[in-house]
Amino acid sequence: MDRNPLGADIREYDRRISAVFRKTTEKWGGLSNMAAGFPVVVNGIHIRSSEALYQACRFPHLPSVQEQIILQTSPMTAKMVGKPYRDDTRKDWRRLRIIIMKWCLRVKLVQNWNEFEKLLLETGDLQIVESSNKDAFWGAKPIDENSLVGVNALGRLLMELRSFVIQANGKPIEYVSNPKIDDFLILGESIKRVNALDARTVTNPQLSVFDIQQSVTVGKPLNATFLSAKDFKADTPLDNSSHDDRL
Repeated sequence: MDRNPLGADIREYDRRISAVFRKTTEKWGGLSNMAAGFPVVVNGIHIRSSEALYQACRFPHLPSVQEQIILQTSPMTAKMVGKPYRDDTRKDWRRLRIIIMKWCLRVKLVQNWNEFEKLLLETGDLQIVESSNKDAFWGAKPIDENSLVGVNALGRLLMELRSFVIQANGKPIEYVSNPKIDDFLILGESIKRVNALDARTVTNPQLSVFDIQQSVTVGKPLNATFLSAKDFKADTPLDNSSHDDRL
């Protein structure tokens, strides 16, 4: 195993024995954060994709920016509207981004159990790899017809999630506990524990999210041991503190 100068683990993947995704319309496209059809509900707020949720988590101190991200109709535009504010990303983002991405993926799973569990299990024991020509941290870059090289952080998190699904043995998970993160906020409110049943009560996404009435008392975030930065069961731990973040 090689390490790049920035400390992030680099791996080579063989496309022939991997579940590779790049476009959301491809066979494994639903594994992408950019995939439509996997909405989530957090604090009673409808969010159209795990990508929008992840991007909103950059800006807990800027609820108006979070609102702009959440109201976008596509995951890509949700990502792009936050770009002008990147300099205002929470200061500990590089240290927390793996933890937050793991949480976002579990929210996606719990609230879209039938579809996402099936997709993860269909990958069997294949390596899961996001193919990207630009981003070798969250994905891996193709270097020839069969090989991709990169950290593939998203793919490795998905492999960990697949192991979690296998351990569940077909029984849907009822909730996702929150990581222990300071200022884990959405629209000025502490993020509550996310329940599978929350997805059945979806607010009107056309409304301004500031107009959504909240009726659940904010509780103390619960610990989730699987969200530890060092708990990366699909592979060895990632050093993500110093790598360029393009996602």
